[in-house]
Amino acid sequence: MSTVRGARERARIEVTAAIKDEARRRLAAEGAAKLSLRAVARELGMVSSALYRYFPSRDELLTALIIDAYDSLGAAAEEADSRALAAGAAPRDRWIAACEAVRAWALAHPHEYALVYGSPVPGYSAPADTIGPASRVGNVLIGVVRAAYEGRGLALPPLPPVLGPEAARMAADFAEDLPPAAVAALVAAWAQLAGLISFELFGQFQGVVEERAAFFTHAAGQLAHGVGLPAV
Repeated sequence: MSTVRGARERARIEVTAAIKDEARRRLAAEGAAKLSLRAVARELGMVSSALYRYFPSRDELLTALIIDAYDSLGAAAEEADSRALAAGAAPRDRWIAACEAVRAWALAHPHEYALVYGSPVPGYSAPADTIGPASRVGNVLIGVVRAAYEGRGLALPPLPPVLGPEAARMAADFAEDLPPAAVAALVAAWAQLAGLISFELFGQFQGVVEERAAFFTHAAGQLAHGVGLPAV
């Protein structure tokens, strides 16, 4: 019985992967808003009722794709940071390495990037299952700032008093061991990182920025400065 169960499990894994691969192709061709389980089943030569045994709804399939995208992106950032750390890189260089890995992943997976950082999909609300995977890149950046804070310290300008309570709330939510000003700066840098990549990916830099890799590295260094990382 265990052999039969193992074969069935392997078959289920293979079919699940095929469904997600076809769904990604349809994302590239038509966008997330037009993703249809029936269309995916038709392309795979499956009846809709068979596909529903794997993904009971479009939203469950979208959630699986979103989690996969966040996990793949997060792994890219984590691996880049690990390599930089193993090479003895300073926090600023670790930060830039992680940011460059996020950009490289986005350029290699533009439709998956658009799924998680582009326009919301009409009628879809991401469940709590996506929070952990979505946090992986942020956790890498927090870890770099934490290392600097515990080492040489951070060079941060003071926050306006009006933002004090908000920064304290964010610190309690995301990194209670860091100064609230650092966490507020991290949130701003995370938003700016996504904006830089989105501008490049979605054509907003056309006719504006030509040396995009060099421009991005410079901008990532500015973001590092903004979160208080030492220059060396």
